[in-house]
Formats: sequence, C-alpha cells, structure tokens
Amino acid sequence: MNTLLLVGGDLCLRTAALLDPVEWACTGLRRRAMPATPGSLMRWIQADLGRPDSLALWGPAGRDVAACPAPTHLLYAPAPGARTPDAYAQAYPRGLEALLSALPDLHAVKRCVMVASSAIWGPGADGAWITEDTPPNPGDFRGAPMLAAEALLRQQLPGRGVTLCLSGLYGPGRLRLIDGLRAGRITAPGGPGHWANRIHVDDAARACAHLLTLPSPHSSYIGTDDHPWPTAQLYAALAQLAGGPPPATLPRPADGKRLSNARLRASGWHPVWPDARDGYAALMADTATPAVLNQ
Repeated sequence: MNTLLLVGGDLCLRTAALLDPVEWACTGLRRRAMPATPGSLMRWIQADLGRPDSLALWGPAGRDVAACPAPTHLLYAPAPGARTPDAYAQAYPRGLEALLSALPDLHAVKRCVMVASSAIWGPGADGAWITEDTPPNPGDFRGAPMLAAEALLRQQLPGRGVTLCLSGLYGPGRLRLIDGLRAGRITAPGGPGHWANRIHVDDAARACAHLLTLPSPHSSYIGTDDHPWPTAQLYAALAQLAGGPPPATLPRPADGKRLSNARLRASGWHPVWPDARDGYAALMADTATPAVLNQ
C-alpha cells in the first residue's frame, strides 16, 4: 500500500480520484476544513504550512497519526493565501521546508511531486519554445520562491523530487474568462510575442498521478497542452464561442512565452484536451458543470 500525502485543494482531489484505492491510501492537508466528498476515500486533515505546530502529525505526540500514516509519496500543490511575495514565499520554500521537517522519515519518501508554475520563466524571445532546459528567468515575484522550493526539494530528496510547472489551468468550477469575454470587459494584447498556454485541470491531475509512479523521472516537467495560441487569437475564438463581441486589442510590449510539453509527452503522458479551444467549448456546452477558466 502506497500512502500519499497531498497538500492543496482541487488539483489534489482530482489526482487522488485517479489512483486505485487498493494500492493508494490518500490523505490531504488543507488550511481550512474540507468537507468529506461523497464517494471519495480521501481523508482531509486541517493543517497550516505557516504553523509548524499544526504539522505535528507523527511520532509519540502526533495528533493524527492514525488518520495520517507516514507518507511514501507526496503531492505538494499549495495555494498561496494571497498574490503577494510573502504569501508565495510562505507557500513554497518555507512551507515545503516546514512539511519536510515534520515528516517522521524522509528516507521513506519514494517520490515527491511539487506543482509549480511556468512563472519561473520570463518572456520567450521571438516565439522560441520554452523547455525544461531553458534557463529560468522569473518574470515576476512568483517565480523566485518556486525556484527556491525546487532547490530545496532536490537537496532534501535527491533523485526523488519532481517539479511539474503548469501553464494556465482551466476546467470545472468558474467562468471568469468566459464571462468577461461575453460581456466585452476583457481586452487582448496586440502585436506579436503574446502567447496563451493552457492545460485542463483534469489533464494536470493525470500528469500528477503519472509522475508519482514514473520510473526514473527527470527532475522537472512542463505541464501544458499541445497548442499554445497567440493570446488575441484564443480570446477571439472564445469570445465567438461565448456569444460575445470580438475583444478589443491594445498594443503591449511582448511578454509571452511558448511552452513545450515534449518532455512530459515523451514520458508517456498525453492530454485528453490537446487544444484549449476544444476544452473550453466542451465546458461551455456542458451546462450541468460550470467551468474553471483562468486567465
């Protein structure tokens, strides 16, 4: 039996649902209480990465050792509490360090998959493809904490830590982008050098599950679909699907990047939704399931 400890919310829940419960016992950690999901075998424990005392789950004084066995695998996908440098530093290097320090035996951890973001790379030059071998160059405050956490992961779990850098997630849950395009509130960047990279949240969960058991993985992978689109083209296509006006374009300096999923695909993962236009269209057609469409 593998024991998987998941740190995060929706993506963790979707990943756990893909794993065979005969082979995997899944426990999730969340800052806020998480209600039990009908039919789910996932157990949730309330813990805060910013409060090391709440992570005292194991050992003689462990408060939840029965409900949270020592993990053989980790999925670390925290949601920063705010879009600020300190919140990202807390979620990534400080939070990961606190969690690893609380574990009863790091040697028992066979694999840790850490979910990060493509924010570790800045804009690509002249539409060149960004790969895992492209030197990181964070374009904003989000990238540096993730890079620090990646270095910590390699130090603490050498050969057993894998970073999955995701592009923009979309999937069931919210309609922010579509609502904005339908109402004509969203503009598109004009000029070359603006790219929209997307991955369906279920494809991201499949990537997490895949990397938890992949033999001899690389230390990092980019998780994105097969078709980065010029942002203005994607927004125009989605606005048409949503029945909204064509979005206005405003000139902006090139600040986009084209992400390649070649390494992840070569490892055996394939997206169910290789083109975000089709994924968005399916979500909008499914009136019974709201859509999560993150800009």
